[in-house]
Amino acid sequence: MARPSRIAIAIALAASLSACTAIKKDLSKGLFGIGASDDGLSDTKRADLAASKVMTIGVNSYLWRASLETLSFMPLLQTDSNGGVIVTDWYANPQNPTERMKVTVTILDQDLRADALRVSAARQVSQGGNWVDSPVQAATVQKLEEIILTKARDLRRSAIPG
Repeated sequence: MARPSRIAIAIALAASLSACTAIKKDLSKGLFGIGASDDGLSDTKRADLAASKVMTIGVNSYLWRASLETLSFMPLLQTDSNGGVIVTDWYANPQNPTERMKVTVTILDQDLRADALRVSAARQVSQGGNWVDSPVQAATVQKLEEIILTKARDLRRSAIPG
């Protein structure tokens, strides 16, 4: 019974999005640029494909996954896969509880490129029981960017068959 309900949900989702010109354009082309009437797909299959296309993320998936993995030890405040933004909450290393960091990662493109990634960080230190803003070393942000880029490239390499 789970299969028919998933199909019904996909059809309902595709129907609710039918006003979206991008979906109409994709459906009119069919799969791989073949005309919808020529591709031999049922209406249900087309609806499933349209629904899955809508749910894809708007940025490079390798950068997105690498960023989430890199920041997985920090509590997340916001994640927006379409806009490509990850914002963490304050994190204090248990070995250094008088210092805490907050990180924002922005993915700017669908391509896996170094300039498609922006990392910014905020740092605070505890002074007299209050948290006081303190500068973040540029090397810290640069190191985070390097870790994310390396992880993203590794994810891409492992996804390529052969």
